[in-house]
Amino acid sequence: MTTLELISIIALSIGLLSSLIILIDVIRHPQMMTIMNVVWPINGWFFGPFAIWSYYKWGRLKAKNLDYEDNRGTPAKVFMSTSHCSAGCTLGDAVGVPIVALTGFALMGSILYTHYLVEFILAYGFGILFQFYAIYPMNKEKGAWNAIKEAAKADTLSLIAFEIGMFGWMAIVHFVLFTEPPKPDSSVYWFMMQIAMILGFGTSYPANWWLVKKGIKEAM
Repeated sequence: MTTLELISIIALSIGLLSSLIILIDVIRHPQMMTIMNVVWPINGWFFGPFAIWSYYKWGRLKAKNLDYEDNRGTPAKVFMSTSHCSAGCTLGDAVGVPIVALTGFALMGSILYTHYLVEFILAYGFGILFQFYAIYPMNKEKGAWNAIKEAAKADTLSLIAFEIGMFGWMAIVHFVLFTEPPKPDSSVYWFMMQIAMILGFGTSYPANWWLVKKGIKEAM
């Protein structure tokens, strides 16, 4: 086992343990916004202990059965909005990886480009779905179709910004860091994906700030 493989296993284990810790608490203290019960554990996978800290600092303020004063500032609310977007993207990207691996299809002869296409489509789909379940429960009188349109308006730029960070890192991994890129059945591959999600969050945060500032997206 190489040092990188050991680091990868440790990082992935910490991420999964963080997700489990958050999931157990979310089950005990469900969020007011149902979709956040899914968002927080997903964030645990790539943010690890930082996700636990942010959940207990900001996420629990929105638990149904806990009475906390909501003292979050704008940076924290934008963080929540970005977390929401990033969780949908992460799920779509994670689902896309085995699909590409199983089909073996190479767009323009490149597996990387295939990952870009499949994962963007799935990330966009899950992103819109997550946003829909944030918007629709509060505006049921306007109908589902209106909620879908509002979800697309709120999430498109945020998702594109996320994928810029994520895909940029994937390109670095593919063309710069390794002579032979890691395969999806290796711990190193998924460790690289963890890093990709963190960088995607970083590039998506400014986009979410702008969307919230312009009133296109609600601060969560």
